[in-house]
Amino acid sequence: MYNIADIEKITGGKFLLSNNSAAVIEHLLIDSRKLLFPSSTLFFTLAGPRRQGHAFVKDLYSKGVRSFIIDATFIFLPQDFEGANIIAVKNVLQALQQLTAYHRNQFAFPVIGITGSNGKTMVKEWLCQLLQNDFNIVRSPKSYNSQIGVPLSVWQMNANNTLGIFEAGISQPDEMQQLAKIIAPNIGVFTSIGEAHGEGFLNIRQKINEKLKLFVNSNVLVYCADDPDLNEAVNAFKNNVRAGDSFEIFSWSKKESASLQIIATESNQGQTIISAQCKEQAFNFTIPFIDVASVENAITCCCVLLYMGIDINATAERMLQLRPVAMR
Repeated sequence: MYNIADIEKITGGKFLLSNNSAAVIEHLLIDSRKLLFPSSTLFFTLAGPRRQGHAFVKDLYSKGVRSFIIDATFIFLPQDFEGANIIAVKNVLQALQQLTAYHRNQFAFPVIGITGSNGKTMVKEWLCQLLQNDFNIVRSPKSYNSQIGVPLSVWQMNANNTLGIFEAGISQPDEMQQLAKIIAPNIGVFTSIGEAHGEGFLNIRQKINEKLKLFVNSNVLVYCADDPDLNEAVNAFKNNVRAGDSFEIFSWSKKESASLQIIATESNQGQTIISAQCKEQAFNFTIPFIDVASVENAITCCCVLLYMGIDINATAERMLQLRPVAMR
């Protein structure tokens, strides 16, 4: 929780009205239809596809909201907002992102950041299933992985949590840098690369490089080395961007030497048995799925558990318990 005076400083904004600088903010609101706790809510007047967020300020004020972040285009009469706190900023979205990046930095527990073209939400939800007995987990709701969704996800972090799992998606260059500041993942996961949302990039390599910016300060990156474009880009990232850093690669592969070597997969009666080897220790695990995407996502999850020190036998037991994920 932060008081509104703290938030003015964190966002670099300026009070246009400050009627209660000690007001405590617990909830961030961007959609006026989702108001639940007016007195502890801060409304960000983000521009929507049809209407500017400023259009909802008076209505929210009438419903009890007293704290707002606006930009210079909002013109108002102070007497219309008695008791309100109104902070003006240059860019409302950036203010939201600055506040949540600051919030993220108040916590020292590990955070897993997930990006890729496909499988982000499935891997996030499966990691939550697999690790829920070991950690108090905070994670992205649904597929909240955008420039707005990521800040709202990270704002959920609190002192009771012991692990964060957040996904990040981008549709064009120069978007990931801000998400990297907000998530600041210790453990990175790159699920896959494909054509999804590719129209904003010159080519696959540029898209991979942009997504890799999520991991500029991560300790490790988990990924599949079997995609040549992704494998080449990750190694270049390690040797150039992260040269000299203590940055580890935890890869899996069916074709070449990797941290987790996949020796064989066999699907039968709705299950897939995966034979693997990690640090010269051979083991098998079974998942209750047979489709290619589920098998690959499950192997990626297995890598994360092994990196995090979960025992191989315990990992194998948990993989069999994976449940389907309700996608949007």
